[in-house]
Amino acid sequence: MGFDLKTVEHVSAIDRKTFINEFVKPRIPVVLKNYAQDWPAIEKWNFDYMRAVAGNNIVPLYDNSKVDYTKKVNEPIATMTLAEYLDLLESGPTELRIFLYNIFKNAPELCQDYKKSDLTPNILSKFPMMFFGGEQSRVFLHYDIDLSHVFHTQFGGKKVAILFEHKFGNQLYKVPFAVHSNEDIDIENPDFEKWPALKGVNGFKAELEHGDTLFMPSGMWHYMKYIEASFSLSLRALDSSLLTNLKGAYNVLIMRQFDNLARKLGGQKWIEYKDQLSVSRANKTLTQVV
Repeated sequence: MGFDLKTVEHVSAIDRKTFINEFVKPRIPVVLKNYAQDWPAIEKWNFDYMRAVAGNNIVPLYDNSKVDYTKKVNEPIATMTLAEYLDLLESGPTELRIFLYNIFKNAPELCQDYKKSDLTPNILSKFPMMFFGGEQSRVFLHYDIDLSHVFHTQFGGKKVAILFEHKFGNQLYKVPFAVHSNEDIDIENPDFEKWPALKGVNGFKAELEHGDTLFMPSGMWHYMKYIEASFSLSLRALDSSLLTNLKGAYNVLIMRQFDNLARKLGGQKWIEYKDQLSVSRANKTLTQVV
């Protein structure tokens, strides 16, 4: 038995007012079928095109290893050219991923292949990010550190996203001074006996195909699994809440820097302390009256 997950609604056409009132304000995820329909990228972007445009770029690679105190947050385990990595993806399943990568710095022509949508005039145009993953690779449960809204458009193969509201942080065993949950939790097959606080958590599940755009509201927890080798583009938009934006700035400018310093000074003991604290905070939620 797993989480109680509601299927994310797919919307083929929607106007800005309806989108804001029905999804942005109540912070409900949705798959937008028409968000990217007029992008040149929908027809052009595939592995061969990426090889031709950016194949010589050196890209950072990540796997499913647990947090290592000897490394900074988001430090890659290896690098290679994008062309070499795409060859690897096409050769079969691999857990190696490209995560939160701004390919546009070295291949600015790619910026001509997507457009801002009328739904989101406040897109942060300087921070488009790309993600690549091999068949069966996965991205651990986390939320985006800057607390922006995210518009995540899928290219190529299929991907599955499992989403939880931000309010469930402690019940999801959120690791202090970080934006991810305890890495020992299997999101697809949760052990409710070992992690009892998870029993009260419900969420959403979205299945994405080529051209689909998943809207993830600010602070939404998300776990991604690549069903097929594929890639995606994430565009970010500021939340309308000043407090939320200030919290996002704090996360980036203060919390992350503090955690990197504490990891350097405290080593593995700091990592273990945070994991223990995530469990104690989750256990406290078990005694709270709903």
